Amino acid sequence: MRVLVTNDDGIRAPGLMALRGALLPLGEVLAIAPEGPRSACGHAITLHKPLRLMPVDVPDGGRVFAINGFPADCVALGASEHLGGRPDIVVSGINVGPNLGVDMVYSGTVAAAREAAICGISSFAISIVAYDVLDFGPAAEFALELTRALCTYELPTGTYLNVNVPAVPRAEMKGVAFTRQSRIRYDNRIERRTDPRGGTYYWLTGDRIDRGSQPEADVEAVDGNRISVTPAHLDVTEEKLLAALRGWDLKWPA
Repeated sequence: MRVLVTNDDGIRAPGLMALRGALLPLGEVLAIAPEGPRSACGHAITLHKPLRLMPVDVPDGGRVFAINGFPADCVALGASEHLGGRPDIVVSGINVGPNLGVDMVYSGTVAAAREAAICGISSFAISIVAYDVLDFGPAAEFALELTRALCTYELPTGTYLNVNVPAVPRAEMKGVAFTRQSRIRYDNRIERRTDPRGGTYYWLTGDRIDRGSQPEADVEAVDGNRISVTPAHLDVTEEKLLAALRGWDLKWPA
């Protein structure tokens, strides 16, 4: 098996190395990740400058590379013929911090899994729901189990998985839940600040807003100490609205 691992936290992130180490028993593991943090970059790709691939030394001598681009670039390059052929599976993570609800739109980690789906490769993104992670072990072990499962259960074309692991000890985890994307969002606020030279700058802040009880949603699963696995797909058409639009009396030219 050939597995490509990437992330949006950067090539030196401990979560990426924990993921890579867990998947090594499966076969060839190629790691390509941004040279530095690219959190919340969404599905950005590099079109206006060259992409440069820089080898990174690791103790086992494996194939690890940094790139001066984004997570989606990592997948596009890793899926090309330039690095030995297409991977069988792409795994993105292990991300520090949740990717729940609307996070899936902003996340570079999730975008890497989405890019793999665009390329026709089975994939998933995996995150730990905490920012002060000390133990990547349970998430890495689950990533190995899910990767093995994807060898048996093929994902439909144009789909991928988004995984969130609760930040609790393994003994406190209560299994796996297959969930839908929650409706949480962020109350984004722009703070105006002044730098030491008197210049004005702006800082984006925000607090998470939960929209009441959300049965079968990702946020309720992790709040109940279960690993959340949410299927997603590339087709973002809203079918009910599409049907309603066709009933509008909207004509142009008049």
